[in-house]
Amino acid sequence: MPELPDVEAYVAAVAARVRGAPLLRIRVATPFLVRTAEPPLAEAEGKRVREVRRLGKRVVLALEGGLFLSIHLMIAGRLHWREPGGKLPRAGKPLCELEFPGGTLVLTEAGTRRRAALHLLRGEEALRALDRGGIEPLLTDDAAFAAALTRESHTLKRALTDPRLFSGIGNAYSDEILHRARLSPFRLSRQLDAAEVRTLAGATRAVLGEWRDRLLAEARGGFPEKVTAFREGFAVHGRHRQPCPACGAPVQRIVRAESECNYCPGCQTGGQILSDRSLARLLREDWPRTLEELERNPALGLRPAVEPVAKGGKREAGVADLRRRRRS
Repeated sequence: MPELPDVEAYVAAVAARVRGAPLLRIRVATPFLVRTAEPPLAEAEGKRVREVRRLGKRVVLALEGGLFLSIHLMIAGRLHWREPGGKLPRAGKPLCELEFPGGTLVLTEAGTRRRAALHLLRGEEALRALDRGGIEPLLTDDAAFAAALTRESHTLKRALTDPRLFSGIGNAYSDEILHRARLSPFRLSRQLDAAEVRTLAGATRAVLGEWRDRLLAEARGGFPEKVTAFREGFAVHGRHRQPCPACGAPVQRIVRAESECNYCPGCQTGGQILSDRSLARLLREDWPRTLEELERNPALGLRPAVEPVAKGGKREAGVADLRRRRRS
């Protein structure tokens, strides 16, 4: 799911192309995308774009007449810009097209699960109803950060990704923030002392600010087409079993439902391997609890275990491979 740095890159690119321009036409491929009935989408046509802003993980076009067009990309949605007469890069199925004099903003979504959402709202109050209430992490001081963090008792991973507490942070950047702060994702938010809270607040601002600036620089006035949760330069997210850039320990991963948690046991947990419920239940006494045990376990070692598959490719060993090795 595009998060704060990615959405900021989208906002800058869209604003550069449509601010002050009239929205000529809205074409929607599926009715499931549109989550509001009043006002009708046709009312937005012909209105000029006054501003483009970010609201959490949403891209919002503020139109004349107090109308707001909100786009939530969810997990697989992406935005693209098509010049007049041009073609889209290979992407998911186009769900919506917003046509302007200088080109068309296209919303696509990969896969078959339609989660992206389009809202047309009248007035700032209606727009505020979409705001989950989290503070803006780049615009807050340590005291406000601490108040949000400790409002409820959660693991740090859950607290950072809760939109009621912090705006715009998701799965990928929470991993990077916690690695920068050298804190376990399973520490409870109310267990941190004042120094650790300040460290986490600083890491949050640093990671989000650095990646926002980096993505804006990479776009260089172009449209961001490579929005992904797995970026070159990440320390831990998407780097399962690869060496941590800080200490060299193999990055570990816990997968739950559609989310994952990536961390370095050397930097963040004092060498402890956090329990992955499904794998720990499978391996039982063979589940490694420390880095030392991990290094001695051939199935969960430092480097990805690979096997040849059809057409000479390779794949990472999965649960089925671990089960087979355990029986042998």
